[in-house]
Amino acid sequence: MRHLLATLAGKTVREVAKLRGGGSALPGLVAEKIDPGFLPRVLGNLPRGVVVISGTNGKTTTTKMVVELLQGQGLKVFTNRTGSNFTRGVVAAALGESNLAGRLDADIAVLELDEAHAVHFVKLVPPRYCLLLNVMRDQLDRFGEIETTAGFLRRIAEATTGSIVLNREDPRIAALATAARAGTEVKYFGLSAQLRPMFPSDDDLRSNAAVVGGPVPENHAVEREADVVLTTCEGSAAGFRLDGRQIEAELRLTGIYNVYNAAAALALARTVLGPDADEDALLQSLEAVTPAFGRGESLTVNGQPLDLVLVKNPAGFRLALRSFPAAGYRTMIAINDNYADGRDMSWLWDVDFDSLRETGVDEVSGVRANDMALRLFYDDVPVGRVDTDLDASLERFIAAAPGTPKRIYCTYTAMLALRRELGKLTNVEVIA
Repeated sequence: MRHLLATLAGKTVREVAKLRGGGSALPGLVAEKIDPGFLPRVLGNLPRGVVVISGTNGKTTTTKMVVELLQGQGLKVFTNRTGSNFTRGVVAAALGESNLAGRLDADIAVLELDEAHAVHFVKLVPPRYCLLLNVMRDQLDRFGEIETTAGFLRRIAEATTGSIVLNREDPRIAALATAARAGTEVKYFGLSAQLRPMFPSDDDLRSNAAVVGGPVPENHAVEREADVVLTTCEGSAAGFRLDGRQIEAELRLTGIYNVYNAAAALALARTVLGPDADEDALLQSLEAVTPAFGRGESLTVNGQPLDLVLVKNPAGFRLALRSFPAAGYRTMIAINDNYADGRDMSWLWDVDFDSLRETGVDEVSGVRANDMALRLFYDDVPVGRVDTDLDASLERFIAAAPGTPKRIYCTYTAMLALRRELGKLTNVEVIA
């Protein structure tokens, strides 16, 4: 009876919240208050169990890829596609897709979870599978030390009952193999030796050893066999090695970091599907995946493309600048320091902005616009306008040079605000 009441109350609050234009986690809060066991009951009977995807970078895009790969194999997949990646967000998503009895019509759940909130989630619902992507120096104002973040991910690995998929190239992630309980399978995804300098780990960045085209980081004394290896990455073309076989794919994803996420998604999907995997269908599904909202998402405004590129740490911003050449585009950068972005923006000084020197940056905006403009000044990057008013900056940016494609690099909350405004001008996927 409590479960039924929680479902009815949560669904009611969800509909009211939608009418008011937000509150994606509020229905989850209501349902949890009425029935603290709501989530285990909803997810506990799924035939193929629960998948947890976590790590500092790439959770949203990788989750989207895994969902589409599994759906391409005929599985019914439940996921928290609103991006609300903590327990109450998962409850809210379940309320949206369950029937009045609180049952999901799904074979498997694939869930993106924030590193810290995942610890609470796995106590309630032990995952059958987990994919742990990386540990970077993000949001240390929340977690204090990078080892704290690694500790959160270790708790996920310890709770996983079936298979763990790890990033071979991140030493803190690879070390989590020791956290696997007896009988739990451990698999890896990774990079070919020539691509390793392109995707630096946090340790590589801190030691200044990871310069594109520079030496291979020396963190591979013990080479682990990877189930999926990214071997080539040239624009939208990618090559993967699976079981010793080389396969080629032409992806719709943009950004070289998303190509590495594709290797992670392939490794997890192959693990979940086992010998039943149709690899031709997996490849077709992978080639059809489009970027998740704000992660290289391309919109059309006034007949011209406008790309939104999420940036939130030095590695991500470096790879974004490498993935999207500045020539032929007008550029805007929007930097906020709200809680979801991380308060400490000093990481901007670890990014090299030389690639923007020739074209310049037309608009610099967001709460920390002045800090961003100062950073660009020290790299001799010309700046057109600095304005903390994000809406005004966006309006000017769109109005100027109407025949030229545009690109905006933005932190998380700036991206959400920009998408809301852009939704008034063009078709924007609804995420909440």
